Amino acid sequence: MVQKTTELYRGKAKTVYNTSDENLLVLHFRNDTSAFDGERIEQLDRKGMINNKFNFFIMQKLEQAGIPTQVEALLADDEVLVKKLAMIPVECVVRNYAAGSLVRRLGVTEGIALSPATFELFLKNDALHDPMVNESLAESFGWATAEQLAEMKRLTFKANDVLQALFDDAGMLLVDFKLEFGLFNGQVVLGDEFSPDGCRLWDKATRKKLDKDRFRQGLGGVVEAYEEVANRLGVKLD
Repeated sequence: MVQKTTELYRGKAKTVYNTSDENLLVLHFRNDTSAFDGERIEQLDRKGMINNKFNFFIMQKLEQAGIPTQVEALLADDEVLVKKLAMIPVECVVRNYAAGSLVRRLGVTEGIALSPATFELFLKNDALHDPMVNESLAESFGWATAEQLAEMKRLTFKANDVLQALFDDAGMLLVDFKLEFGLFNGQVVLGDEFSPDGCRLWDKATRKKLDKDRFRQGLGGVVEAYEEVANRLGVKLD
């Protein structure tokens, strides 16, 4: 049986542990909630558990759709066993509706539908505030090959198709989201997490925000919104 051993890395909301198997890691989802590149951090009860189970649920749906993910098994309320990936330091962002940094950068109206959906790349670097990059920069600096970037883009749009339908059936709009990928035995594999921390979700009828913007914008009810999303999708939290 795989055993959790030493701490490998502590991020803003998750802690990564080595295990007795060199190819596997344990992700521990903490209750920490951060915004503005970690400048604001608070503890929100139950948040780690919700995100862990939400992420496991979503990753299973994506696996069933043919998207390879790093998730292996749910270990506990706030822990999951995953493959150890060589992470690619570039985030893939899809936007179905205008929100967040897109609105600030371009001065467009929040909530307008984007057709087709947009695809953007950002360098994963908190100190630089995750600057926007392109395929040429990613190749030139050796962050990823052209083939890897093409596969990341293909998988990201495939995930968008799957998840848009999933959330639509539950009465929600998938506004935007980010995905991170890594390599496992040379294959591009979806890593990190998919939770309300890394996407925007609005109620389809009222456009009520059900994601981390509630924390960023001081709207309150963060955990309650996350629980609502999970319950609408049928994620078993207890």
